[in-house]
Amino acid sequence: MSRPARRIPVGLASSSVYPLSVPECFTVASHLGYDGVEIMVSMNAISQNAAAINELSHHYGLPVLSIHAPTLLVMQRVWGKDAWTKVARSAELAAEVGADTVVVHPPFRWQSDYAENFVSGVRSIAADTGVHIAVENMFPWRTGLREVMVYLPGWDPVGQDYDDVTLDFSHAATAGSDVLHMIESLGSRLRHIHLADGSGSLKDEHLAPGYGAQPVGHALELLAERGWHGSVVVEVNTRKTKSLVERDELLAHSLKFAREHMGHERAGERTQDNGSR
Repeated sequence: MSRPARRIPVGLASSSVYPLSVPECFTVASHLGYDGVEIMVSMNAISQNAAAINELSHHYGLPVLSIHAPTLLVMQRVWGKDAWTKVARSAELAAEVGADTVVVHPPFRWQSDYAENFVSGVRSIAADTGVHIAVENMFPWRTGLREVMVYLPGWDPVGQDYDDVTLDFSHAATAGSDVLHMIESLGSRLRHIHLADGSGSLKDEHLAPGYGAQPVGHALELLAERGWHGSVVVEVNTRKTKSLVERDELLAHSLKFAREHMGHERAGERTQDNGSR
């Protein structure tokens, strides 16, 4: 691979150090040499506090690349029950911490009013705040051989009229989606990457890149060659690791995988920085 047209930043998602929280995410990201972090807004007070996040960002010299809105099923009580409040406050938080992207999940089908106006609503909030609202690809829920319709307008953002989209490789594996086709179809609407892998099982595995069956390396090479404008954020499941050392090894592998496939080390970049933090 030739020298990349643009050096794509590689961030660490706070969900990758779960059940630890935002301060630990900054600590691990700094220690391993990541370019920044993504903050998942949760019940943890620091994840909702712009001043605290900015203090951590300044202390570690790491920018906040993105905010993940609390739109997951398990986050229904964060910032109240109103879904629009969650998206709007996430965008406001992103603006306050200098992040240009908010990741949101599509609405659940029982959120009828929210789902009905979702496409125009996220576009309006993005315009008001100057933050990109990147809707994440999800996957169908299955019970045996039966597929359950859970998301509206749907789990696949490719055919929807979104301005910005987040591509999650693990979700694509669970859905059986062709990620290379998704990249081509989304074009400039692809704003953000959640870097993980999956074997294609019915479980959302969030394996480390290279540990599953997705063409993750090829996809990253393709994006780098095109000078893609977004950020890559490592979002892998480390909860089954047996020690902090094993967790950090997995996250170091994920960072190295991303940099190698995007041509960072070939370009001779960041090598000295890794030892200077």
